[in-house]
Parts: sequence; C-alpha cells; structure tokens
Amino acid sequence: MYEYVLFDLDGTLSDTSAGVTKGVQLALKAFGIEADLSELTKFIGPPLTYSFPAFYGFAGEELDKVIEIFRGYYVNGGGMYDNRPYDGLHELLDKIHKDGRKLAVATSKLEDAAIDVLNRNGLAGHFDMICGALADGTRTTKQDVLESFFVRAGNPDRSKVVLVGDTAFDAAGAKAVGIDCIGVLYGFGTREELEAEGVRYIAPTVEQIYDYL
Repeated sequence: MYEYVLFDLDGTLSDTSAGVTKGVQLALKAFGIEADLSELTKFIGPPLTYSFPAFYGFAGEELDKVIEIFRGYYVNGGGMYDNRPYDGLHELLDKIHKDGRKLAVATSKLEDAAIDVLNRNGLAGHFDMICGALADGTRTTKQDVLESFFVRAGNPDRSKVVLVGDTAFDAAGAKAVGIDCIGVLYGFGTREELEAEGVRYIAPTVEQIYDYL
C-alpha cells in the first residue's frame, strides 16, 4: 500500500494548456517564430530548459531570454491562472486523504507559481507538501523535484511512494528515483510513451487512479 501519493500538476491535476501554450507562442514570436497554439501542447510537462532547445534549438543567452519572456507572461501576465482542475480531482484527493495517506505535488513548474496556481484553483488544501522547480536552475528536472520531496519528507521508504503523472518525463523521473508511477491518459502524454518508460499502471480516467493505490 502506498503511503505517499505524489501528483504532477500540468496535465494531471489541472488542464493548464491554454496558459502554457499562449506563453510559449508569445515567447517564440519575440524571436520571429510563428506557431499555432495546437503545435505547442508538447511544452506542457517537460522543463522549459528541455523544451525550448529540443523543439526550437534555443541555447545560451537566447534560451535564457525566451524563458524570461515566457515567465513574464505566465507569472506576471496571468497566464498561470488560465487553467482548470480536471473533473473528479477534488473527490479523488478527498478519498486518498481519508485513507490516511499523505499527498504531495511534484511539478517541473516553478514552485512559487505552482503554489499560487493550486491556491487559485482550490486544490492546494488537499496537499501536505508542494514541490517544484527553482528559478535559479538548481532544481529543474522531475528527478530533481522528486529528490527534493524525499529530503523534505524525511526520506520515506521509496517502495511506499508513487507518482501520478501524464508524460514520459514523469515516468522517467519516477524510475530515476526508484518509485512506482501511475500514468494517466486524460492529460498530454500517450499510452505508448508511458509504457516505454515502464509505468506500473495506466489509468485512463481520474476515477481509475484510485483503483491502483
């Protein structure tokens, strides 16, 4: 039985696609790159330090600048509030809490932004801990964020910890730190990428997550 249940944020707890894709579109436009919002959902989930180089070849000072423009819109321009919790999440989190398990968030989003988002959309109160990335670059990947959770939680038994996430980045991060992962199909990843990273279970719906706990 899992004692700690960790959730990714973007694409797992909330549909953040509108705010993220608009921010990326604006940042790319500053460099003369036009992109439809439908092309930019691939930015949801992975760290920006991965996505901008991987998808558009940014590096060095230009990478720093494009991320700065994105965060200017997302954090200060209100983009991070352009999201909604997936249906059934409040009920699921209540059930998990009533079982006596501890709940945490592990996201590649900046930690301060994640806390703000979860407070705004009413989900923050469900969680014992919210762990995210740091703007100084010392904590960026899902593996980094998960390791920070273990430090802050007093290093619990990893066989008692599970991560719920929607992309291969979540699954790979879980594998790297030695915990199970439940992949969900209602977010932005695919069954194929989740299976390729060796997730323990796959839940097509919010309600089915509970079956694997």
